[in-house]
Amino acid sequence: MTVSTLARSLSDSLSRAVVGKEERIRLVLAAFLAGGHVLLEDVPGTGKSTLAKALARSLDCPFRRIQCTPDLLPADVTGLNVWDPASRTFVFRPGPVFCSVLLADEINRATPRTQSALLECMGEYQVTVDGTSYPMTEPFFVIATENPVESKGTFPLPEAQLDRFMIRLSIGYPDRTAEADMARLWLNGSETPLDGIAPVCAAKDVLAARKAVEAVAVSPKITDYVVSLVSATRNDAALRLGVSPRGTLHLLRMSQALAATDGRDYVLPDDVKRAAVPVLAHRVLSSAQNRLKLSRSAPEIIERIVASVPSPVD
Repeated sequence: MTVSTLARSLSDSLSRAVVGKEERIRLVLAAFLAGGHVLLEDVPGTGKSTLAKALARSLDCPFRRIQCTPDLLPADVTGLNVWDPASRTFVFRPGPVFCSVLLADEINRATPRTQSALLECMGEYQVTVDGTSYPMTEPFFVIATENPVESKGTFPLPEAQLDRFMIRLSIGYPDRTAEADMARLWLNGSETPLDGIAPVCAAKDVLAARKAVEAVAVSPKITDYVVSLVSATRNDAALRLGVSPRGTLHLLRMSQALAATDGRDYVLPDDVKRAAVPVLAHRVLSSAQNRLKLSRSAPEIIERIVASVPSPVD
């Protein structure tokens, strides 16, 4: 099964539950097939959790959900050693992170201490408890949601945590036609659209697709273009923090995934431009001058940088 065929099957499956958001679905699937993690940031009720559940049901892989709350402990996420009276030894009891698809719902409601429990498994694909490291299940994918509007009882994600997400997306409200279609789907009978979703691929198909994404050709000109975009964020007066080197790698890998889902084995400048805002915008911080005078959002700044940096000629 080719990457484009797999992506099309998954997209069709997700579209049964999330209506009118084809481009958002495509970006989420590209990040998933690129081996990255996704942060969905939007107001309540826009379909963030539904999209994550639809993806999990489309895969024949283990799925776990963590409902993040202020009283959630790191051990509730990673697992802990429990005393076993029969063997008179401590036995490791794995936490919910030991799965293929992990939904961290309302991640900004967890305390910074608990949020940091996800850093190692997201970055190094392992969990260390009491000095012993345990590898994660393959494939491993974190899709987290957060509500950017509420501030009571929430803890903003630090830059180190944000940087581990390959992309950040806003689902957005559906248009009038899509919302009417959504209403008909969810009110038609006792079953929801999620109930009708069945697995369309197995873990081995995802791992093979990720290998294929890694093999997509990236020319030196494309690499130089990506580096130029990232360098521009570090020298822009509107930003006090530019994109990290991890952001460079994520932009390249995301561009490869977008090319592969289009059925190509090489990256075009348009792939980089399409991935730029979702990959880079959450990795930068606005300067005081921008906040006081220009009031440009991070996505607007990245769009301006993309428009100003010359792209390689095909």
